[in-house]
Amino acid sequence: MAPEAHSDKNEHGHSHDDGHDHHAPVVTVDNARRMKWVFGLTLGYAAVQAVGGWLAGSLALIADAGHMVSDAAALLLALVAYRIAAKPADKHRTYGFQRVRVLAALANGAGLLLLVVWIIWEAIQRIREPAPVMAGPMLTVAVIGLLVNVLAAFILAKGQRNDGNLRGAYLHIIGDLLGSVGAIAAAIGILLTGWTLLDPLLSVLVSLLVVRSAWKLVSDSVRVLLQAVPQGLDIEVAQAGLASLPGIAEAGHFHAWTLTDDSSIASVHVTPAPGADPLALPGIAAAWLQEQYSIDHVTVQVDPPGGLRLEKH
Repeated sequence: MAPEAHSDKNEHGHSHDDGHDHHAPVVTVDNARRMKWVFGLTLGYAAVQAVGGWLAGSLALIADAGHMVSDAAALLLALVAYRIAAKPADKHRTYGFQRVRVLAALANGAGLLLLVVWIIWEAIQRIREPAPVMAGPMLTVAVIGLLVNVLAAFILAKGQRNDGNLRGAYLHIIGDLLGSVGAIAAAIGILLTGWTLLDPLLSVLVSLLVVRSAWKLVSDSVRVLLQAVPQGLDIEVAQAGLASLPGIAEAGHFHAWTLTDDSSIASVHVTPAPGADPLALPGIAAAWLQEQYSIDHVTVQVDPPGGLRLEKH
Protein backbone atom coordinates (compact mmCIF):
# COMPACT_ATOMS: atom_id res chain seq x y z
CA MET A 1 0.00 0.00 0.00
CA ALA A 2 1.30 3.47 -0.86
CA PRO A 3 2.23 5.55 2.17
CA GLU A 4 -0.20 8.30 3.05
CA ALA A 5 0.17 11.04 5.61
CA HIS A 6 -1.22 14.39 6.49
CA SER A 7 0.10 17.47 8.16
CA ASP A 8 -1.53 20.40 9.95
CA LYS A 9 -0.25 23.69 11.23
CA ASN A 10 -1.50 24.65 14.65
CA GLU A 11 -1.59 28.23 15.88
CA HIS A 12 2.06 28.06 16.95
CA GLY A 13 3.21 26.95 13.51
CA HIS A 14 4.30 23.41 14.44
CA SER A 15 3.36 20.27 12.52
CA HIS A 16 1.50 17.48 14.22
CA ASP A 17 -0.22 14.26 13.28
CA ASP A 18 -3.66 12.77 13.22
CA GLY A 19 -6.42 13.55 15.67
CA HIS A 20 -9.85 15.11 15.85
CA ASP A 21 -9.69 18.30 17.88
CA HIS A 22 -7.24 20.12 15.61
CA HIS A 23 -9.72 19.91 12.75
CA ALA A 24 -12.01 22.49 14.34
CA PRO A 25 -10.71 26.09 14.49
CA VAL A 26 -11.36 27.87 17.76
CA VAL A 27 -14.36 30.17 18.05
CA THR A 28 -12.99 33.06 20.06
CA VAL A 29 -14.66 34.07 23.30
CA ASP A 30 -13.78 37.68 22.45
CA ASN A 31 -15.85 37.65 19.25
CA ALA A 32 -18.83 36.13 21.05
CA ARG A 33 -18.60 38.74 23.82
CA ARG A 34 -18.51 41.56 21.28
CA MET A 35 -21.61 40.15 19.59
CA LYS A 36 -23.46 40.08 22.92
CA TRP A 37 -22.69 43.75 23.57
CA VAL A 38 -23.84 44.76 20.12
CA PHE A 39 -26.99 42.63 20.42
CA GLY A 40 -27.94 44.49 23.61
CA LEU A 41 -27.24 47.90 22.05
CA THR A 42 -29.19 47.07 18.89
CA LEU A 43 -32.26 45.70 20.65
CA GLY A 44 -32.29 48.56 23.17
CA TYR A 45 -32.09 51.23 20.49
CA ALA A 46 -34.80 49.51 18.44
CA ALA A 47 -37.18 50.04 21.36
CA VAL A 48 -36.15 53.71 21.68
CA GLN A 49 -36.56 54.22 17.95
CA ALA A 50 -40.01 52.61 17.87
CA VAL A 51 -41.26 54.86 20.70
CA GLY A 52 -39.64 57.92 19.14
CA GLY A 53 -41.15 57.15 15.75
CA TRP A 54 -44.61 56.74 17.27
CA LEU A 55 -44.36 60.05 19.16
CA ALA A 56 -42.99 61.91 16.11
CA GLY A 57 -45.46 60.33 13.71
CA SER A 58 -42.49 59.17 11.62
CA LEU A 59 -43.13 56.05 9.58
CA ALA A 60 -39.47 56.12 8.57
CA LEU A 61 -38.31 55.75 12.17
CA ILE A 62 -40.85 53.05 12.91
CA ALA A 63 -39.78 51.17 9.79
CA ASP A 64 -36.14 51.55 10.78
CA ALA A 65 -37.00 50.21 14.21
CA GLY A 66 -38.20 47.08 12.43
CA HIS A 67 -34.87 47.10 10.59
CA MET A 68 -33.06 47.19 13.93
CA VAL A 69 -35.18 44.35 15.30
CA SER A 70 -34.29 42.24 12.28
CA ASP A 71 -30.63 43.04 12.90
CA ALA A 72 -31.01 42.04 16.54
CA ALA A 73 -32.52 38.76 15.37
CA ALA A 74 -29.55 38.25 13.02
CA LEU A 75 -27.15 38.92 15.88
CA LEU A 76 -29.03 36.44 18.06
CA LEU A 77 -28.71 33.87 15.26
CA ALA A 78 -24.98 34.57 15.10
CA LEU A 79 -24.62 34.09 18.87
CA VAL A 80 -26.46 30.76 18.66
CA ALA A 81 -24.14 29.81 15.79
CA TYR A 82 -21.11 30.62 17.96
CA ARG A 83 -22.45 28.39 20.72
CA ILE A 84 -23.02 25.49 18.33
CA ALA A 85 -19.70 26.00 16.51
CA ALA A 86 -17.85 25.86 19.84
CA LYS A 87 -18.92 22.24 20.33
CA PRO A 88 -15.90 19.93 19.98
CA ALA A 89 -15.39 17.62 17.04
CA ASP A 90 -16.48 14.02 17.51
CA LYS A 91 -16.20 10.71 15.66
CA HIS A 92 -19.25 11.54 13.52
CA ARG A 93 -18.22 15.15 12.73
CA THR A 94 -14.42 15.15 12.72
CA TYR A 95 -14.28 18.76 11.49
CA GLY A 96 -16.64 19.93 14.22
CA PHE A 97 -19.52 22.35 13.72
CA GLN A 98 -17.64 25.28 12.20
CA ARG A 99 -19.85 25.48 9.11
CA VAL A 100 -22.75 26.56 11.31
CA ARG A 101 -20.99 29.95 11.32
CA VAL A 102 -20.99 29.95 7.52
CA LEU A 103 -24.72 29.16 7.44
CA ALA A 104 -25.38 32.03 9.85
CA ALA A 105 -23.29 34.38 7.70
CA LEU A 106 -25.27 33.29 4.64
CA ALA A 107 -28.56 33.92 6.47
CA ASN A 108 -27.33 37.38 7.53
CA GLY A 109 -26.38 38.30 3.96
CA ALA A 110 -29.64 37.00 2.55
CA GLY A 111 -31.52 38.90 5.25
CA LEU A 112 -29.76 42.11 4.24
CA LEU A 113 -30.75 41.63 0.60
CA LEU A 114 -34.38 40.98 1.55
CA LEU A 115 -34.30 44.04 3.77
CA VAL A 116 -33.06 46.17 0.87
CA VAL A 117 -35.98 44.96 -1.27
CA TRP A 118 -38.42 45.86 1.51
CA ILE A 119 -36.90 49.32 2.06
CA ILE A 120 -37.07 50.16 -1.65
CA TRP A 121 -40.69 48.95 -1.82
CA GLU A 122 -41.63 51.10 1.18
CA ALA A 123 -39.80 54.08 -0.32
CA ILE A 124 -41.83 53.77 -3.54
CA GLN A 125 -45.06 53.75 -1.54
CA ARG A 126 -44.02 56.85 0.40
CA ILE A 127 -43.05 58.68 -2.77
CA ARG A 128 -46.52 57.97 -4.13
CA GLU A 129 -48.26 58.97 -0.89
CA PRO A 130 -46.04 61.31 1.21
CA ALA A 131 -46.66 61.21 4.96
CA PRO A 132 -46.16 64.11 7.41
CA VAL A 133 -43.07 63.86 9.61
CA MET A 134 -42.13 65.74 12.82
CA ALA A 135 -38.55 66.44 11.76
CA GLY A 136 -37.32 67.69 15.17
CA PRO A 137 -37.97 64.49 17.16
CA MET A 138 -36.91 62.47 14.12
CA LEU A 139 -33.54 64.26 14.12
CA THR A 140 -33.04 63.64 17.85
CA VAL A 141 -33.72 59.92 17.58
CA ALA A 142 -31.58 59.62 14.45
CA VAL A 143 -28.59 61.27 16.18
CA ILE A 144 -28.94 58.86 19.10
CA GLY A 145 -29.04 56.02 16.57
CA LEU A 146 -25.87 57.25 14.88
CA LEU A 147 -23.99 57.30 18.19
CA VAL A 148 -25.24 53.81 19.08
CA ASN A 149 -24.26 52.40 15.70
CA VAL A 150 -20.81 54.03 15.76
CA LEU A 151 -20.20 52.40 19.15
CA ALA A 152 -21.46 49.03 17.92
CA ALA A 153 -19.34 49.21 14.75
CA PHE A 154 -16.26 50.08 16.83
CA ILE A 155 -16.87 47.07 19.09
CA LEU A 156 -17.19 44.66 16.15
CA ALA A 157 -14.31 46.20 14.15
CA LYS A 158 -11.92 45.27 16.96
CA GLY A 159 -12.84 41.59 16.59
CA GLN A 160 -11.41 39.04 14.16
CA ARG A 161 -12.61 40.23 10.78
CA ASN A 162 -11.74 36.93 9.05
CA ASP A 163 -14.74 35.47 10.87
CA GLY A 164 -17.55 35.56 8.30
CA ASN A 165 -20.19 35.42 11.02
CA LEU A 166 -18.83 38.49 12.78
CA ARG A 167 -18.33 40.20 9.43
CA GLY A 168 -22.01 39.65 8.65
CA ALA A 169 -22.99 41.32 11.91
CA TYR A 170 -20.56 44.15 11.17
CA LEU A 171 -22.18 44.75 7.78
CA HIS A 172 -25.60 44.87 9.43
CA ILE A 173 -24.33 47.57 11.78
CA ILE A 174 -22.74 49.53 8.93
CA GLY A 175 -26.10 49.41 7.16
CA ASP A 176 -27.73 50.76 10.32
CA LEU A 177 -25.08 53.48 10.60
CA LEU A 178 -25.68 54.60 7.03
CA GLY A 179 -29.39 54.53 7.74
CA SER A 180 -28.86 56.84 10.72
CA VAL A 181 -26.84 59.25 8.57
CA GLY A 182 -29.61 59.21 5.98
CA ALA A 183 -32.25 59.82 8.63
CA ILE A 184 -30.28 62.77 10.03
CA ALA A 185 -29.88 64.26 6.55
CA ALA A 186 -33.56 63.72 5.80
CA ALA A 187 -34.64 65.28 9.10
CA ILE A 188 -32.45 68.35 8.53
CA GLY A 189 -33.71 68.67 4.95
CA ILE A 190 -37.33 68.41 6.06
CA LEU A 191 -36.72 71.02 8.77
CA LEU A 192 -35.24 73.43 6.22
CA THR A 193 -37.52 72.78 3.23
CA GLY A 194 -40.56 70.84 4.44
CA TRP A 195 -39.98 68.38 1.59
CA THR A 196 -40.88 65.00 3.11
CA LEU A 197 -39.84 63.12 -0.05
CA LEU A 198 -36.23 63.41 1.16
CA ASP A 199 -36.87 60.56 3.60
CA PRO A 200 -37.75 57.81 1.06
CA LEU A 201 -35.21 59.06 -1.48
CA LEU A 202 -32.35 58.78 1.02
CA SER A 203 -33.62 55.37 2.10
CA VAL A 204 -33.18 54.12 -1.48
CA LEU A 205 -29.63 55.54 -1.61
CA VAL A 206 -28.65 53.80 1.63
CA SER A 207 -30.14 50.54 0.36
CA LEU A 208 -28.01 50.64 -2.78
CA LEU A 209 -24.90 51.14 -0.66
CA VAL A 210 -25.74 48.03 1.38
CA VAL A 211 -26.39 45.77 -1.63
CA ARG A 212 -22.75 45.38 -2.64
CA SER A 213 -21.55 44.32 0.81
CA ALA A 214 -24.51 41.99 1.33
CA TRP A 215 -23.98 40.30 -2.03
CA LYS A 216 -20.29 39.71 -1.26
CA LEU A 217 -21.20 38.13 2.07
CA VAL A 218 -23.68 35.79 0.37
CA SER A 219 -21.30 34.88 -2.45
CA ASP A 220 -18.42 34.19 -0.04
CA SER A 221 -20.63 31.93 2.08
CA VAL A 222 -21.84 30.04 -0.99
CA ARG A 223 -18.22 29.54 -2.07
CA VAL A 224 -17.44 27.91 1.26
CA LEU A 225 -20.54 25.69 1.21
CA LEU A 226 -19.72 24.56 -2.35
CA GLN A 227 -16.18 23.72 -1.19
CA ALA A 228 -14.70 25.98 -3.85
CA VAL A 229 -10.96 26.30 -4.39
CA PRO A 230 -9.52 28.85 -1.92
CA GLN A 231 -9.27 32.33 -3.42
CA GLY A 232 -5.89 33.08 -4.97
CA LEU A 233 -5.04 29.43 -5.62
CA ASP A 234 -4.61 28.10 -9.16
CA ILE A 235 -4.79 24.30 -9.13
CA GLU A 236 -2.49 23.78 -12.13
CA VAL A 237 0.12 26.26 -10.85
CA ALA A 238 0.09 24.73 -7.37
CA GLN A 239 0.42 21.19 -8.74
CA ALA A 240 3.36 22.25 -10.94
CA GLY A 241 4.97 23.93 -7.92
CA LEU A 242 4.67 20.74 -5.89
CA ALA A 243 6.24 18.70 -8.70
CA SER A 244 9.27 21.05 -8.69
CA LEU A 245 10.04 20.55 -4.98
CA PRO A 246 13.19 18.64 -4.00
CA GLY A 247 12.56 14.90 -3.71
CA ILE A 248 9.26 14.98 -5.65
CA ALA A 249 9.29 13.59 -9.19
CA GLU A 250 5.60 14.04 -9.97
CA ALA A 251 2.48 15.52 -8.39
CA GLY A 252 -1.10 14.87 -9.42
CA HIS A 253 -4.70 14.45 -8.31
CA PHE A 254 -4.38 17.78 -6.49
CA HIS A 255 -7.58 19.01 -4.85
CA ALA A 256 -8.09 22.03 -2.59
CA TRP A 257 -11.26 23.34 -1.01
CA THR A 258 -12.52 25.76 1.59
CA LEU A 259 -13.70 24.22 4.86
CA THR A 260 -14.74 27.40 6.69
CA ASP A 261 -14.17 31.13 6.30
CA ASP A 262 -10.71 30.78 7.89
CA SER A 263 -9.64 27.23 7.06
CA SER A 264 -8.77 25.36 3.85
CA ILE A 265 -7.83 21.78 3.00
CA ALA A 266 -5.89 20.05 0.23
CA SER A 267 -5.01 16.52 -0.89
CA VAL A 268 -2.42 15.46 -3.44
CA HIS A 269 -0.60 12.39 -4.78
CA VAL A 270 3.18 12.57 -5.26
CA THR A 271 5.89 10.17 -6.40
CA PRO A 272 9.45 10.24 -5.04
CA ALA A 273 12.46 11.23 -7.12
CA PRO A 274 15.32 8.68 -7.34
CA GLY A 275 17.09 8.45 -4.00
CA ALA A 276 14.46 10.49 -2.13
CA ASP A 277 12.96 9.34 1.18
CA PRO A 278 9.23 8.73 0.54
CA LEU A 279 8.39 9.34 4.20
CA ALA A 280 9.78 12.89 3.99
CA LEU A 281 7.56 13.94 1.09
CA PRO A 282 4.30 14.58 3.01
CA GLY A 283 6.01 17.08 5.30
CA ILE A 284 7.74 18.81 2.38
CA ALA A 285 4.52 19.15 0.38
CA ALA A 286 2.43 20.26 3.37
CA ALA A 287 4.96 22.88 4.46
CA TRP A 288 5.11 24.35 0.95
CA LEU A 289 1.32 24.55 0.61
CA GLN A 290 1.06 26.18 4.03
CA GLU A 291 3.71 28.75 3.14
CA GLN A 292 2.41 29.52 -0.36
CA TYR A 293 -1.37 29.30 0.13
CA SER A 294 -2.00 29.14 3.92
CA ILE A 295 -3.56 25.69 3.60
CA ASP A 296 -3.66 24.36 7.15
CA HIS A 297 -4.63 20.72 6.56
CA VAL A 298 -2.93 18.69 3.83
CA THR A 299 -3.25 14.99 3.03
CA VAL A 300 -0.41 13.61 0.90
CA GLN A 301 -0.37 10.15 -0.66
CA VAL A 302 3.01 8.88 -1.86
CA ASP A 303 2.71 6.60 -4.89
CA PRO A 304 5.51 4.43 -6.27
CA PRO A 305 7.57 5.82 -9.19
CA GLY A 306 5.42 5.83 -12.31
CA GLY A 307 2.26 5.32 -10.27
CA LEU A 308 0.64 8.58 -11.35
CA ARG A 309 1.17 7.78 -15.02
CA LEU A 310 -0.42 4.37 -14.53
CA GLU A 311 -3.44 5.93 -12.76
CA LYS A 312 -3.98 8.33 -15.70
CA HIS A 313 -4.48 5.30 -17.93
